[in-house]
Amino acid sequence: KRRAKLLVINYPSSPTGAVATKDFYKRVIEFAHRHQVVVVQDAAHILLTYQGEPLSFLQVDGAKDVGVEVHSMSKGFNMIGWRLGWVCGHPKIVQAYADVKDNSDSGQFMAIQHAAAAALRTPEIPKDVCAKYRRRLTKLVTALQKVGFPCRMPGGTYFLYAKSPVAAAGREFKNAEEVSQFLIHEQSVCCVPWDDAGAYLRFSATYIAKDEAGEDALMAETVDRLGKLGLKF
Repeated sequence: KRRAKLLVINYPSSPTGAVATKDFYKRVIEFAHRHQVVVVQDAAHILLTYQGEPLSFLQVDGAKDVGVEVHSMSKGFNMIGWRLGWVCGHPKIVQAYADVKDNSDSGQFMAIQHAAAAALRTPEIPKDVCAKYRRRLTKLVTALQKVGFPCRMPGGTYFLYAKSPVAAAGREFKNAEEVSQFLIHEQSVCCVPWDDAGAYLRFSATYIAKDEAGEDALMAETVDRLGKLGLKF
């Protein structure tokens, strides 16, 4: 009989920015015991949490008995593209990961591993990165609200997940895909459409800006460009 063997969860969630609670994790653990499934919690964005301290799945009693948590140097330490992370939790599951890894490649370049070790010994790095994206997302929320987007500050990640407009300047949209194409062709505003559960757009705070003045200038430009489109929600 075929049955599920693995439950993958992702908090803080990409792209929605939602964060999990201890109560939610407790229910996940109960579900895993009841259905005999392994839980893999993707915690790549855990250091980019804006509602109090980051919450690990493994902080909840019983989590280590049913699963593992996967971490990455990409987000909180700005090492995107260096492809370095780790897994922790249930010993047998971690060993299974190690067995697969050992037979997949020879490991990351040692210089990258030394750089990551130095970063892990410097707690100021993720604090500064988190503060930067909190600031940028706050500005992005304000900018999008000015042109009508019904959005709010996410609980985590560097993404902003916003309801897609239904029309603009007399034109109606069937879905978020149409909106994203309209925005990039009309005003060179880039976002990612999500139509899997309603029509939403994902904006990102990973743009290039030298300083806060540069961030403010970019947000002002964003408001100016989107404001010309007459977006309706």
